[in-house]
Amino acid sequence: MNKANDSKKPIPLPSADLKDFIFTSESVSEGHPDKVCDRISDSVLDLFLAHDPVARVGCETFATTDFVLVGGEARSAKEITPSMIEQAARDAIRNIGYEQEGFNWKTVKIDVRLHKQSADIAQGVDAAGNKDEGAGDQGIMFGYACDETPAFMPAPIYYSHAILRSLAEARHSGALPELEPDAKSQVTLQYKNDRPVAAAAVVVSTQHKDGLSQSDVKEIVRPYVKNILPEGWMPKEDEFYVNPTGRFVIGGPVGDAGLTGRKLIVDTYGGAAPHGGGAFSGKDPTKVDRSATYAARYLAKNIVAAGYAKACTIQLSYAIGISKPISLYLNTHGTGNAPEAVIVNAVNQLIDLSPRGIREHLKLNRPIYARTAAYGHFGRDPEPDGGFSWEKLDLVEPLRKILG
Repeated sequence: MNKANDSKKPIPLPSADLKDFIFTSESVSEGHPDKVCDRISDSVLDLFLAHDPVARVGCETFATTDFVLVGGEARSAKEITPSMIEQAARDAIRNIGYEQEGFNWKTVKIDVRLHKQSADIAQGVDAAGNKDEGAGDQGIMFGYACDETPAFMPAPIYYSHAILRSLAEARHSGALPELEPDAKSQVTLQYKNDRPVAAAAVVVSTQHKDGLSQSDVKEIVRPYVKNILPEGWMPKEDEFYVNPTGRFVIGGPVGDAGLTGRKLIVDTYGGAAPHGGGAFSGKDPTKVDRSATYAARYLAKNIVAAGYAKACTIQLSYAIGISKPISLYLNTHGTGNAPEAVIVNAVNQLIDLSPRGIREHLKLNRPIYARTAAYGHFGRDPEPDGGFSWEKLDLVEPLRKILG
């Protein structure tokens, strides 16, 4: 066969038992246009929950040059005025760091179009008589954990988030005044025998002030990437890409429009695990898109941390208005130290997976959501005020008592 014909042979797909491979995940910073919208939506949610812990909120945000639209539905026992919502949005933009031409927290026009929650949805969700609180919608939700990193997260997304978070912290502290809020990262890792061993490539694109060259920005970014990756993991120089287009001065909603909920894979596991499809930001915890995904992660993480699997995927499904999950699926990917059916039985003994049960167990009716809007909803440290409660490892010992 000649070389021309040979080049047209299809690339073989990887087999299910592939152990040596490369895998890539990306992250985006808090200043990415979509993340600006996620932050605003979650800030509005926090505003409602701070005044009424059982408020119902489904908030969506759109952002472009000099304009933000906040819409959706809400219901609260306390009056939340449009001016309060506008101020929450302005504060979110200011905290991210946008004070530039075309998108400035002081001057951006903000249009608030939240309306009252649909009565049809409310009657399905609310508890009444002998009826428990129902799910806010139908859908499927996934949780995942693995032992690749201390946070029980897949390594590519873990390091992608960490690189951008370290740059953002330096920018906020004043250590990197040359950088602006918008940024993206991408980490490609080499796996040997199913374990990450090195970075095959790293991409960082970060918005910067005018006057810096591409090489200037590369040298600014380099020590932060090197500090995040494990010792010896830096890729070869020709596989370390910083601002590959050469210039990134125009960014944020000026460079591209943003919308709540468009970074689902960034929010979860970087493509290393399934995603149910529902976004998180702007949704109160009666929406199982959010709360049940948190619960599934919580269970998977505790199962791996307890030593019953090296990797664990959990799927939950719900029907609108129905309190109990329709299904619970668990897969330890051939790494389990106990039968999956036995682990499922233990899980059902330890947590009520109804929307109310999840909400109460993880104490989700608190204003803890704006901080989740960037750098991932998972793999974070639980916080004293209840933030990231789904990352706690308080089921490890109870699981061991049941499973032995």
